[in-house]
Order: sequence, then structure tokens, then C-alpha cells
Amino acid sequence: MNNHRTTKRQRHGAIKRAMLAAAALVVGATALTACSSSGSASSEPTLRLGYFANLTHALPVLGVSNGQIQQALGSTKLETQTFNAGPAAIEALNSGAIDATFIGPNPAISAWTQSNGTSIKIISGATSGGAEFVVKPEITASNESLKGKTFATPQLGNTQDVALRYWLKQKGLSAPKEGGGDVNVAPQENAQTLDLFKQGQIDGGWLPEPWASRLVQEGGGKVLVNEKDLWPGGQFVTTHLVVSQSFLEKNPEQVKALLQGVVNTEATVQANPAKAKTDVNAALKTLTGKALDDVVLARAWDNLKITVDPIATSLKTDLDHAVEVGISKPADLNGIYDLSILNSILTSAGKAPVSAGGLGKQ
Repeated sequence: MNNHRTTKRQRHGAIKRAMLAAAALVVGATALTACSSSGSASSEPTLRLGYFANLTHALPVLGVSNGQIQQALGSTKLETQTFNAGPAAIEALNSGAIDATFIGPNPAISAWTQSNGTSIKIISGATSGGAEFVVKPEITASNESLKGKTFATPQLGNTQDVALRYWLKQKGLSAPKEGGGDVNVAPQENAQTLDLFKQGQIDGGWLPEPWASRLVQEGGGKVLVNEKDLWPGGQFVTTHLVVSQSFLEKNPEQVKALLQGVVNTEATVQANPAKAKTDVNAALKTLTGKALDDVVLARAWDNLKITVDPIATSLKTDLDHAVEVGISKPADLNGIYDLSILNSILTSAGKAPVSAGGLGKQ
């Protein structure tokens, strides 16, 4: 009788163990499937690109909206994120939130210097020109007229922020980033600058297009300085394309595809500038909710040049200016450019290569 109970218990135990084993196999298979699914999703080729909803970023604005960048990327999925100014874009790049971004020279310099040359590489140009210092009509370039005034820039340490502070310092006027100088520089979003200028709460701003033209056309401002007048031949980098060094090392083919899309978009602009201008405006409406007035668009478009040439010769000067106003520390920029992929694309298409100005690969 006891033997019978033992045998019965053994059978129940065996059945229970078998059921547990089967359950374990199901759970294991489910977990494996989940891991496989997650791995598949995470391993899907993706390139995350940053840019601004500004005319100075017309090249990526157009290339993203008309699909030329995605087309060049092929099976790699393009994900985009827009920013107001370069420092925020660099923060996203350094945190791993994006892989590449269009920005101005000074944030790129800051990223390079703060990381001891390990964070980014400049791989293409995008825009030259397209920045102005617009003020109230009664303000002049005299120190007496400028003292005590408040002028806006897109963000502390961005390209226009450095340009304004440097210009003021050359005139003997202080505008320290901590405040309390002869002139108050107030970094803020461009849309806010326009509103405050219209309300008379600020005296002007050193801004990229189309915001400079909007201050003129919509706010009744006047141009005190067109930045291109401060540079040899009127040529200086306003926007270029940078990529995370780690992404470049791991995904050179994706970077090449991105650059192919950039070159294709530049060709589209050159082939029909009038249509490109209209298409960029339509894309800006999608991004910002409002298209530019035709007069603003025409004025702003003529104030800039779309080009994949990064105008590398102006970068060292940008650094010197940033150092002088306390935004950056002295640094060696050698190696900041890697234009080798871009130039391989250009030469294959029978176009002239662009220069790294002795500051990296070309």
C-alpha cells in the first residue's frame, strides 16, 4: 500500500516536473523571441540628423523635405530633429541622441576643444553668409548709441553670439557672458527675439536668416552690420555638417550616403535656385507652421550662399574671436576636418574638391 502511494507520488512528481520544464521552455522561447525582435529593431540601420528651421540651413531643410537625403541613404532610415542653435545640437550629439548635425562654426569648435579632439569631425559645408546685426532705426554704430542697449543672439556661444560680442569688443565695448557690461547681450530663441523687437523690449539682434530679414521687414529694423562685410571676399562659414567621430568610424558607408544626399541637394539648388527657394519656404512652413513672406524670403535668400565648401580658412578666425570674448579657450584645430569622403564624391562627379585649410583630411 505504501509502495503504491510512493509510486503515485513519483508519477505526480514526474508530471509536475515535466510541466515545469515545458513552461520553462515556453518562457525561454518567448524571451529569445523578444530578444531577437528587440535586437532586430535596434539593429535597423538608422541615421539621426539634426538641423535648424532657418534659411541658413536651407540645404538640409530642402534635402530632408524633398527626400534626396533619404533616397541617398537607401535602406538606412533617416530620423531628424530640429534645434534653435548649435550648442543644443552639440549637446544632443555628445549625448548620443543624434549622429550628425548641421551647425555653425563656433559650437563645432567648442565641441572639438572641450573633447580634446575626440567628439566631432566637420565633413561638409552647407552655407556661407546669411547673418546680420539688425537694430532700431535710431541706433547708430557709435559707442554712445550702443551703450546700455540690449541685443539678442540665438544662444550663448553660438556663431552669431560670438560675432556680436567680438564686434562690440573691437569697438571697446564690453559684453561679458555673465552680463553687467557696457552692452547687454541676451541669448534667446529667434522667434522670441522677433516678438520682443516688435514690442520695443529689445534693441536688436545679430541673427541668421530669415530672422534678420524678418526684423527688417516685419519689425521695421535697419541693418547696422552685414556680417559678410567683415570677411575677406564676403565668404565665411555660417553652417557646416559635423558627425560624431564614433558614428563615422562605425558607419562610414552611411556617412558617405548622407554626404551623397547633401551633394545631390546642392546640385538641385544650383540647377533651379528659384524653385529651390520656393520649396525651402514650403518646408519651413511645415517645420514652423508659417511660410516666410515673399519679400522676406527674397531678401534673405539673396543674403546667403548654399555650398558644400566649408570655407575652412574662416574657422581659425572664428576660434580666435571666440577666445577673445571668453567663449572658447585656445586650441589646436588640426584634424577637425575630414573632407575625404566628400571630396571622393565630388571628384567622382567631375567637380572640384574642397579644402580643409590645413586642418584635416581632404
